Amino acid sequence: MNRCAALLIALALVACAQTPPHSGGPAFALLGDAPYSQAHANLLDALIDEMNAEPLAFVVHLGDITSGTGPCSDEWLEARQRQFARVRHPFVLVFGDNEWTDCHRSGFDPLERLARLRALFHAQDPSLAGFERQSKAYPEHARWVFADTLFITLNVPGSNNNLGRTPAMDAEHAARMDAVFAWLDDAVALAEAPRISALTVLMHANPNFEGAARAAGRPDGHERLRRVLQSHAQWLGKPFLVAHGDTHVYRNDRPLPNLQRVEVFGWPHLRWLRARVPAAGASDFPVVPADPPR
Repeated sequence: MNRCAALLIALALVACAQTPPHSGGPAFALLGDAPYSQAHANLLDALIDEMNAEPLAFVVHLGDITSGTGPCSDEWLEARQRQFARVRHPFVLVFGDNEWTDCHRSGFDPLERLARLRALFHAQDPSLAGFERQSKAYPEHARWVFADTLFITLNVPGSNNNLGRTPAMDAEHAARMDAVFAWLDDAVALAEAPRISALTVLMHANPNFEGAARAAGRPDGHERLRRVLQSHAQWLGKPFLVAHGDTHVYRNDRPLPNLQRVEVFGWPHLRWLRARVPAAGASDFPVVPADPPR
């Protein structure tokens, strides 16, 4: 072997070593639990500019676009709608608890706020190929396929999933979760197709994968969801990601067998995550913080 050939082989080996295995496919953005104040909203403008400069397929906000005590007003929600309209990529908002279930704390009717959110953020579909909504009653439950991965959104908020506060809210919880479980079942059935290589579930609530202690006697608004997610992940046998917000701690782990969980940053920080669909043969979605902390 001559020196030139040996050098070429050495350079090729170095290049292979520097290329991370299963680096993933095209990128999309995840963020949530922001903004919580006007100052936080001002910082969000700069973050949107950063995401706009990136080659992202779409951006998903995982809920909580105000603080736990509001504002819940039309003025605040409409300002957020205008702000998110600045995102140049297809944008999807998942509802959190602060913008509807918790608005009783500032004198609003949670169900009226939910209807207002639907009118503001789900009157038009984002420009995502094959984008579908579950129904007129639950337009926030959506799905689309990107890079052979099925994405679905669910209205599963924090604050115990709107369970255990009033009889009216308990009835809302029961009807909505019937729709949630039907949408999940449909998603798994679709994801069984050979052309689908992975499934991503996008929602707001941390469903207590960690098993944190609960107040005695209070019903668990996420208990059945945990069991269903575990069952679906084991049954599907493909990369299965649950992305959520709610508790404001960045996580990228496996709380259940065959299930990857990612939690986005939240208040007081304002950061976004760059996620990629799994590469062929990989089991995980590559996810990394994309920007310095604020």
